Amino acid sequence: MKSNFQTIINSEIPVLVDFFAEWCGPCKALAPILIQVKEELGAAVKIVKIDVDKNQSLAAQYQVRGVPTMLLFKNGEQVWRQSGVLQKNEIITIINSK
Repeated sequence: MKSNFQTIINSEIPVLVDFFAEWCGPCKALAPILIQVKEELGAAVKIVKIDVDKNQSLAAQYQVRGVPTMLLFKNGEQVWRQSGVLQKNEIITIINSK
């Protein structure tokens, strides 16, 4: 996943990465919000979900200490980071402002 991850985030299209865990309640609340974000923005954003339990080295590399944690990348650069659940309009505003 690590080599694929670099390819994915090296995109001109903003890439929103959701670090989550299956056992995490707030992560389950965020999942349908991210679906709504994708439905609204379509091809203007890529959304990638990373299970921290299955990708521990990637989570450690980005110092993900709690879930959910969202990171936004543009051209391979991290431009935003937030832990916790945000609402659809907040996430869309952030993606459009970067």
